[in-house]
Amino acid sequence: MSYTQEQIDRANQVDLEQFLRSHGEQVTKSGNEYRWKRHDSLTIRGNKWFRHSQSKGGYPVEFVMEFFGKTFPEAVSLLIGEVPAHNGAAAAPSADFRLPPRNRYAAAAMAYLRQRNIPEELVQEFYKEGLIYEDAQHHNIVFVGKDETGIPRYAHCKGTEGSFRMDVQGSDKAHNFAYRSDGKSLFVFEAPIDLMSFIALYPNDWKMRNYLSLGGVGAKALEGFLSERKDMETVYICTDSDKAGNDAVNRLLESIPESMTVIRLIPCEKDWNEVLKQKNKLPDGKYISRRIMLRGESEKKAVPMIRMREVQQTEVEWLWYPYIPFGKLTII
Repeated sequence: MSYTQEQIDRANQVDLEQFLRSHGEQVTKSGNEYRWKRHDSLTIRGNKWFRHSQSKGGYPVEFVMEFFGKTFPEAVSLLIGEVPAHNGAAAAPSADFRLPPRNRYAAAAMAYLRQRNIPEELVQEFYKEGLIYEDAQHHNIVFVGKDETGIPRYAHCKGTEGSFRMDVQGSDKAHNFAYRSDGKSLFVFEAPIDLMSFIALYPNDWKMRNYLSLGGVGAKALEGFLSERKDMETVYICTDSDKAGNDAVNRLLESIPESMTVIRLIPCEKDWNEVLKQKNKLPDGKYISRRIMLRGESEKKAVPMIRMREVQQTEVEWLWYPYIPFGKLTII
């Protein structure tokens, strides 16, 4: 048995101030927010929370897992007081999946991202969204993948020193590291660092677009994202400029619905982080070596042509014969 998506959505809509009071916790109003007496660096507002000391936040299910030590099913049960549905729709994250404990500070992660030329203000945005953090035990940087309701379902650990990298046990690669918005365009990358590098190269209105890391060149993450966001209009395939990245393009194209425009963007270096590191040496901000139309846009933008012989003759009434007709545009 598992909780349905409808149950999970209701759990994530619970008012946290009311939830804490119902469990005997003390909260105090602070402007438009509330503070929890037990954790004075934490503020809540409606169904959202943010822990300022660790620059992370989220929704009620994460809140209960984080501060009440519950598993995902236990958190949903505590929030809505219901048992799992029997139909198995929208299964909860694997019982084996738990995010690594967070380090209070993120000095090692920040230093690593600084070496990769990722702007600090961009890093802070991802920290606030709970998409990246530093783990307490090994000081790896953790890239978190969430589903469309904000529930963590995937995590990838990257060593801040050396070449260590590993998916956390129980991770669902269909919900890989991504930045989600209400926009209708999706940019697809092989790795989280390339995703963040691309945003650093093209920062204008970046929050109006969607970005997805595949965690390699497989299509599972892309298929998972598009199954949740069927309203996408344009998908940009931004895999590396090497054999693996180029060979993956046609496989990824097969996973994208026919209704969507698909464009391949090839970086002018091996990958987008290399482009970012070489940014100041590149002429006129030309970071893309080639832009290849794979499907759709040319047809969508075609302008219909009407031949004169196809125009039907109609009788005209005159305001001032033969100069100004009724119902027609007259240029004087």
